[in-house]
Amino acid sequence: MPLFICAANWCKLFGSATEDMMNRVTAILPAAGLGTRMGADTPKQFLALDGAPVLLFTLRRLAACPAIADFVIATRAEDVDTLVAAVAAEKLGRPVRVVRGGDSRQDSVANALSEVPPETDLVLVHDAVRPLVTVSQIERVIAEAAACDAAILGIPAMDTVKEVKRASLPNDVALITATIPRERVVLAQTPQVFRAALLIEAFARAHQDGVSASDEAGLVERIGRDVHVVVGSERNLKITRPGDLELAEFYLRQERAGR
Repeated sequence: MPLFICAANWCKLFGSATEDMMNRVTAILPAAGLGTRMGADTPKQFLALDGAPVLLFTLRRLAACPAIADFVIATRAEDVDTLVAAVAAEKLGRPVRVVRGGDSRQDSVANALSEVPPETDLVLVHDAVRPLVTVSQIERVIAEAAACDAAILGIPAMDTVKEVKRASLPNDVALITATIPRERVVLAQTPQVFRAALLIEAFARAHQDGVSASDEAGLVERIGRDVHVVVGSERNLKITRPGDLELAEFYLRQERAGR
């Protein structure tokens, strides 16, 4: 099913309804990537932002949301022990499990999903390298998922979007096959929040069918469930390339200046 925006719930704030307060939320952070596009020796989740590894900076942002009861971080096997110690030093006051990630994001989230407590109602998945997410954004996505079972952050596409094919063409050349109206396109962000049972079913079906997707919403969509989009922000960027870290530092300065 396609993603769509549930406009009536955009401005709904978490904590305003008794139903929201009854939902137990577990946050998953996939953090096992190598970050090859950064061109650095250190995986991007461990690069420094404001004096702290990006992953810990992101974890602090999520922990600022009282709706999240606990956390599961999936990282590379060789980083588990180091990360366990680093997380303990954060003294977040809530349980944080560190588990081994997989070869892909989907594998990492699946491993973390197996560690989610059975009493969890909603599972929130957030990129470990999206450090500038705000409490307001987190709460709005949780509230939407509490009401509609599945919700993500996303921003409208500002550029013209082209569908292309590259067969029989040089690597740096593509042939346009269609122009997609911008009003039909959003750029997906995280957090992505789902009913725990729904996300578990989506992952189980994907494993059974040998299907992979670039985000959790894609797996939920393929089993025929609607996913709502809550409007996010350009500042909730994913650190992928070297310039992204500089941009994150700029946005952080702007945020602290109240801009």
